[in-house]
Amino acid sequence: MRRKVLSFIFIFFLFLSLFSNIPTFTPLLNKPLDISTLPYETLSSTEINSIMMMREEEKLARDVYLTLYDAWNIQIFYNIATRAEQIHMDSVKNLIDKYKLDDPVKDDTIGIFTDERMQKLYYDLVTLGMKSEIDALKVGATIEDLDIYDLDNSLKETDNQDIKLVYENLIKGSENHMRAFINTLKQYEASYEPQFITMEEFQRILNSTNTMQQNNSQQYKGGKK
Repeated sequence: MRRKVLSFIFIFFLFLSLFSNIPTFTPLLNKPLDISTLPYETLSSTEINSIMMMREEEKLARDVYLTLYDAWNIQIFYNIATRAEQIHMDSVKNLIDKYKLDDPVKDDTIGIFTDERMQKLYYDLVTLGMKSEIDALKVGATIEDLDIYDLDNSLKETDNQDIKLVYENLIKGSENHMRAFINTLKQYEASYEPQFITMEEFQRILNSTNTMQQNNSQQYKGGKK
């Protein structure tokens, strides 16, 4: 009986120690964000345009990364494209479905876009990324740089709970990807300077010491197979 009591006490304190170390922030998602419980709110034209843009911008990231993975066989591109960017696309698609908007992704084929700006960006970024492995990794950092910049600006233009929740989670993911690309560039003794976000924000992202984000970033790391 005494052994059973001691075992119970041990398990109880082990349970407490495990859960006392859990960070208080929301972890990054490994599935599309569920916004079904949040209220329907009126959409402004600015909010509609931002949803449309982010849907294709997340596709841009996925498509460029898959293309560069095929070219260089650098694992980080495949990991981010398949484990995160598709989920990001699906999260924005949930907003489109909820508000019955016209999905700009008419053709999910890699490299096909409705927005002419996204189409040009795809060709330009892939062309640059084909020059070298370092250029390819810098393209990855550039895409995350642009993504964070656009999401930050879009957040300033919305007060809808569901849009804010989706965009805030996309930013967390993009910051994680940014750190992963920068860390991989360091393995090549190369660096990246932000083109869209400020240097101050860039340094904040790189210096983040959030334990769970660091753990999550491990899944995106990787050079060539």
